[in-house]
Amino acid sequence: MNRLPLFPLDVVLFPGELLPLHIFEPRYRRMVARCLETDRPFGLIYHDSDRSGPFLIDEGRVGALAGIERHHGLEDGRSFILVKGMGRFAIHDGLESGEPYYEAVVAEYEDEPGPRRGLTARRQTSIDLFRAAVYALQRSSPASPDFDANDEVSFRLAAFVQVDPEWRQDLLEMRSEEARLARLDEVFQQVIARR
Repeated sequence: MNRLPLFPLDVVLFPGELLPLHIFEPRYRRMVARCLETDRPFGLIYHDSDRSGPFLIDEGRVGALAGIERHHGLEDGRSFILVKGMGRFAIHDGLESGEPYYEAVVAEYEDEPGPRRGLTARRQTSIDLFRAAVYALQRSSPASPDFDANDEVSFRLAAFVQVDPEWRQDLLEMRSEEARLARLDEVFQQVIARR
């Protein structure tokens, strides 16, 4: 278990995904400064205040560890940062601290153990469907990112799916790569069928 600063935001970050952020609220300026000083990530956790009201640190909520890849500070104290998803966490307990931002005790959130047999072929099926969906949208053979079916690809593929953040959050919380690939395949097949 680790102590982690939290940044509730109405976006979902996947492991391996890059996300630019504009940091302007004083409490999150302080959080970013602290993360830069300690070279530690913060927790990006999906929260839409219009749908859910005020943010609450509920046990079990899942978010992404966000490592700061680049930082560009402005004279007025605001900054632009580029973060990369470094893994997933689940909130264990909220913390009261002297900091103006949220903090929680979190635990690593990993996939449940499962059979690995046939997973490479399963991944290749999703990669092929993704490429077919991109082709259906663009009607040309675009330069496609390189995917290696020997490695986990579900979150890399999911980073290209820009849909409702609640759908993305559901995917983030899934603890099986096969289940994530099946969910992604549905999206890719819908795109292909509509073209």
